[in-house]
Amino acid sequence: MSPERFPLHWSPPDALEGRFARLERLDPAHVEALHAANPTDESHWRYLPYGPFPDPQVYRLWAEGAAATDDPAFYAVRGAQGWSGVVALMRADREHGVIEIGNIAFSPGLQRRPAATEAIHLLLDHCFASGFRRVEWKCNAGNAASRQAAERLGFTYEGTFRQHMIVKGRNRDTAWFAIVDDDWPRLREAHQAWLAPDNFDAEGRQIRRLSEMGAN
Repeated sequence: MSPERFPLHWSPPDALEGRFARLERLDPAHVEALHAANPTDESHWRYLPYGPFPDPQVYRLWAEGAAATDDPAFYAVRGAQGWSGVVALMRADREHGVIEIGNIAFSPGLQRRPAATEAIHLLLDHCFASGFRRVEWKCNAGNAASRQAAERLGFTYEGTFRQHMIVKGRNRDTAWFAIVDDDWPRLREAHQAWLAPDNFDAEGRQIRRLSEMGAN
């Protein structure tokens, strides 16, 4: 991509929508549904810098602060069961065309569902269409579920930063993943093929895995 296109003139979108998922900038109005959809035990929030939220009031206080910033730009995610997840676009480097998808807290009812895949796909597609050259995914190196999700979506593992952060009083070694703009046309085609109506049976189960579509 031509260097003349940078810095990017980009602002976080207000909403993104696909067939399975809708994303809206996080608002306290989402809190009741998000709290009801997500567990309150610490294990669900172990790898995140925020949560758990024992009641909607505590969740609302956090959401009010999270909604007031554009970096990270938090989104509520709606799937078949309603508003049930949170994700953010963050660390937007307009000078170099780099951005990160992170702070992902998907409820058990959203995890491993088409809406979860589509939510990340919509963010990726928006970022590359907006001119970003690189989209990053970082997670605790011990978070096997997040690492598997990144690889399934086509992110390339780039290494681990040892003793990178302290989160909730614990050391975090951070695993780095990324998709660059040269990767995206192939991955976009694979994502769209997996999300197509004919890839799901009458009960909504996938017929072919994303890996079979060429995502990794």
